[in-house]
Amino acid sequence: MAPPSPRLVVPVDVKKKPWEQKRPLHNRWHPRIPPVEEVIEGEVFRVEMMDWTGGIVADNDSASDIKSLDLTITHYLSGPLRVLDKEGAPAKPGDLLAVEICNLGPLPGDEWGYTGTFDRENGGGFLTDHFPSATKAIWYFEGIYAYSPQIPGVRFPGLTHPGIVGTAPSLELLNIWNEREKKLAENGTNSIRLCEVVHQRPLVNLPTTKNCLLGMINEGTPEWEEIAKEAARTIPGRENGGNCDIKNLSTGSKIYLPVFVEGANLSTGDMHFSQGDGEVSFCGAIEMSGFLELKCEIIRGGMKKYLTPMGPTDLHVNPIFEIGPVEPRFSEWLVFEGISVDESGRQHFLDATVAYKRAVLNAIDYLSKFGYSKEQAYLLLSCCPCEGRLSGIVDAPNAVATIAIPTAIFDQRGPLIPVFVLRTTEMRSGSVRRRHLIGVEPSGKKVFSGVVANSGVKEGFGVEKWRRSPLVTIILLNHGGSLEWSVDERSWEQSGMMNVLMGLWARRTEADEIVELSLRGPSKSVGDLRGSEGIFKGRRRFSSKL
Repeated sequence: MAPPSPRLVVPVDVKKKPWEQKRPLHNRWHPRIPPVEEVIEGEVFRVEMMDWTGGIVADNDSASDIKSLDLTITHYLSGPLRVLDKEGAPAKPGDLLAVEICNLGPLPGDEWGYTGTFDRENGGGFLTDHFPSATKAIWYFEGIYAYSPQIPGVRFPGLTHPGIVGTAPSLELLNIWNEREKKLAENGTNSIRLCEVVHQRPLVNLPTTKNCLLGMINEGTPEWEEIAKEAARTIPGRENGGNCDIKNLSTGSKIYLPVFVEGANLSTGDMHFSQGDGEVSFCGAIEMSGFLELKCEIIRGGMKKYLTPMGPTDLHVNPIFEIGPVEPRFSEWLVFEGISVDESGRQHFLDATVAYKRAVLNAIDYLSKFGYSKEQAYLLLSCCPCEGRLSGIVDAPNAVATIAIPTAIFDQRGPLIPVFVLRTTEMRSGSVRRRHLIGVEPSGKKVFSGVVANSGVKEGFGVEKWRRSPLVTIILLNHGGSLEWSVDERSWEQSGMMNVLMGLWARRTEADEIVELSLRGPSKSVGDLRGSEGIFKGRRRFSSKL
């Protein structure tokens, strides 16, 4: 007999607020947040989740919602779920909870996501000193693939995964978290050398009652007031798992979580369609609403048997993750290296964070040579299936970190970009007309300029010469017909002045394709450019060869 369909234990309605859900969501860790449902080990059950902001970020071109986002809301989680064995006994402190991901994906009818960078004044990100302003890219899903109107020229398969899977902390563990993070905040940036080169703030996210959501515990009640002031924020990963953002944790994966409270109180959220290693822009995966179909197993006494404490108590342990067999297949990668030397040229000692920052910046600079803005490249590296590696940590003074980009994600043409603006003016001297042409790149750099003279020959085939450089001479037949032009002593027959200018640009930039030309001003014809202004747009071919 076929197994039953997964039981839906936490439904969500993306049109409603997190606190309006049938099973109210929560955005803090605390042992007293009550479970919303029970699950039995061995059964497959389904959990639905809103995106981590609870629907605040909209499907549009504006980054204003990212810019104004209050990070005290993070993250809206589904659960907690009380886990029982087949005899009805709950998981107990000291057990290990094995959580298998049987299936996952975006919520039907809500197949889109977003990637963003926070404003420097609102937390920033890994590279906030280089990218201080809020940005956003929207992604649409076509089966397993994602594409973005804001980052054209790329399409890649997602490796969908939950950013957060965790169990509730005990009160003792919660107090350990709050105490150690409070000390970090009190000591400030002067105690941490890394703060000089990584400018993301704040240093820690301490408990706050602002925007605190505790599931079925109503705001304003004495119980809510007591819990809210000490409940831990969900932003960092900790001993309970939590916000680990492991991009390969997809279908078939298992998470082995320590159990600190009776029933384990399992919570999930922060669904990602895809993510790059490091999630460098902070709001950096393709964030989405989604579902998980899970199966749990209770390993009695598993914490002591399989986990080794890394601190002063038996609570200082970390989960184990078993990665499933499903992932996109890429065979060609472009790898960028970084070392422990910051942007000022200052040497750091075996600093892997500085090294990874340099690797990401090197990758961004390379991608920007192919028509992408650096903001687009930053967002792309945060959410595409790139691989981060710590390649060396022993060869003092430099740690070596790398980021590898699969070249198959590019359509090999790059985005549509403005190539140059052509401006023309006309001057008359008797029967002779002179047209002054200037080509200007979007950056404002003058590409070429020249004066084109019309001899006024009656039959309409006046010869015009336009010299851009000693190697480039264009001869125009002004009133139609064909024209000849030469570059490096080679010539082609073309039809129309625009094709010449396009071809000239193509030679100059090694463009693969000229896509668009628009004219505005009094002149609308190709043969008559008096007083007009034109914009040429094209695509540059992405190259994995330096």
